[in-house]
Amino acid sequence: MSMPEAEAGTRAEGVAGDGDGPGPLGRWLRADRVRAVAVALIIVSVAWRAGLAARGWFSQDEFVIAAQVLDTRLDADYLLRTFNNHLMPGGLLVAWAMVRVAGFASWPWVLLLAFGQAAVGVALYRLLRDLLRPGWGLLIPLCLFVFSPLTLEVSSLWLVGLLVLPTQLALVLAVSAQVRYVRTGRLRHLVAVAFWVVFGLLFDTKALLIVPLLFLLTAFLFTSGRVWRSLMTTVRRHWPAWLVLGALSGAYLAFYLTRPARELDEPTSVGQVLTFLGDLVGDTVVPGLLGGPWRWTYAGDGPPLVDPYEIAKWLSWAVLLTLVVVTVRRRPSAGRAWLLLVCYLGLVAALFAVTRLGGPLGPLVGVIPRYVADVVLVAAICVGAALLGTKDADEDDVSAWPVPTVLREPGAFAVGLVSIIVLLASIGVGTLWSTARFGDNWSTKYGRDYLATAQAELAAAPPNTVFFDATVPERVVAGYFWPDNLQSHFFRPAERRPTFVELAERPSTFDESGRIRPVVVEGRKIVPGPVADCGHLAEGGRTTRIMMDGYLEEWPYVVHFGYLSSGDSTALFQLGDATREITLRRGLNEVFFLLEGAGDSVRITVATPGVGVCTKLITVGRAVPAP
Repeated sequence: MSMPEAEAGTRAEGVAGDGDGPGPLGRWLRADRVRAVAVALIIVSVAWRAGLAARGWFSQDEFVIAAQVLDTRLDADYLLRTFNNHLMPGGLLVAWAMVRVAGFASWPWVLLLAFGQAAVGVALYRLLRDLLRPGWGLLIPLCLFVFSPLTLEVSSLWLVGLLVLPTQLALVLAVSAQVRYVRTGRLRHLVAVAFWVVFGLLFDTKALLIVPLLFLLTAFLFTSGRVWRSLMTTVRRHWPAWLVLGALSGAYLAFYLTRPARELDEPTSVGQVLTFLGDLVGDTVVPGLLGGPWRWTYAGDGPPLVDPYEIAKWLSWAVLLTLVVVTVRRRPSAGRAWLLLVCYLGLVAALFAVTRLGGPLGPLVGVIPRYVADVVLVAAICVGAALLGTKDADEDDVSAWPVPTVLREPGAFAVGLVSIIVLLASIGVGTLWSTARFGDNWSTKYGRDYLATAQAELAAAPPNTVFFDATVPERVVAGYFWPDNLQSHFFRPAERRPTFVELAERPSTFDESGRIRPVVVEGRKIVPGPVADCGHLAEGGRTTRIMMDGYLEEWPYVVHFGYLSSGDSTALFQLGDATREITLRRGLNEVFFLLEGAGDSVRITVATPGVGVCTKLITVGRAVPAP
């Protein structure tokens, strides 16, 4: 072979070798294996939670919002009102669009929540990589957040997701921008901090806590010395940030206080506050950070409440305290990371203690996991800082520290390694168990079954079927949401909507399961009449008063009027000051109608002279489905 031919062969082999190398995906995986595993973990978490969310359905808050969306225009009055004291124009905008496009279809909401979770997960990993020392240890705080059972409600309930996911994203990205601002002092990073705080405030008032979090994070993770000195140093070095964020928070609060809202549910006693703190920290946060709560309490169509086993709860406390002691002894800056977590948890506890404890759900506030979803996110950052240290900490790497003599012994080292493996495995199994049990609770949805049955019944009902409005079952939408618990509100987003009337001869209603039933009225009845074979006789041209068997307080009632008329006519039916004109037909008939009034008697005035009306049946009360 000549020299040129040999060189050509060598070049060909080189080209072939290049072609057999890893493709773009392979090169991406090899470039940063930790990043590749982190992305895989985020994908698994999002897919798993999307599956759990799809097993459930809407809850009562979603029904209320959906009904209100279809009853209003997209204007400033709608976007800038408060919902349960939340000022959430961004969330209301998304809800307005989604409800009008998707109605009661659940899969668009599942996709929206999955996208939000993925965005928060990716943003958190980028923050951890930027803030903490590199290595496989970054996956520990990432897993703590993306697999936490305490955030399952956020990824399953779309109204909660609309509030919390954007706020979580704003928190992570604001912290990321703050880290860059503290390191560089560049104005563009401060602008980014302000932007993300405003973004969070568009979705939930609780995003105001991002501002003190940024201050505490800067003081504890980017300064050294005593706490008071660190706070003063933080104020002095970065005063432009606190000036901007303070002005932003003050302006927002001033506007928020101008919005109509219900009164705060303030606590009624010190004991109530202490019980709440015990529930929030002892039953929810600490067990939840270590794979809990392992057991849930069913709470109707809404997400379940945490209910940890006593022994597991105390074991989780022991593990967490051990972790705190070990990290503080091994890394000087770990104590400041744990202090940051305690301070932020204190802010959250104080917020809910002064705003939520006095209401009807006050005793349950401490065991509702969505209230600490942001705490889990901050805990991931703090745990990562305690275990790995920040890039800015002026301390040696723990891996370079001398290992205590006792741990250099092979037997002691083996015991320690096995203990760590067992602990991590236990937390993993606990997380799987907690998530699975949450899914079991979440898959039971009375509202979904009620609507499905009602839709099937409406499809098969005769075209002239009409309904009297009534409330949906309490387990579908609670009574304190009135009037949004009325059937006329509940069915607005549905594909098939009932026709509601105020007067009908044969009205229908829905029973507890959603089946169509004839209306019967339960309530006060008229006393027996004096006319044989007639009861009470109302003659045309004059008013007849008929006594009831008891007094009726002022209320919207349904009246069942059964009568025998000698001819066609109209009549005026009165209950106290309330009147209703009805049409009477010759013969034996009955009519149902709505009337809001009060009194111990009714009055009937037949309009046509010469027409006589006999009645033995007048019932004033509430409409219920016939058996």
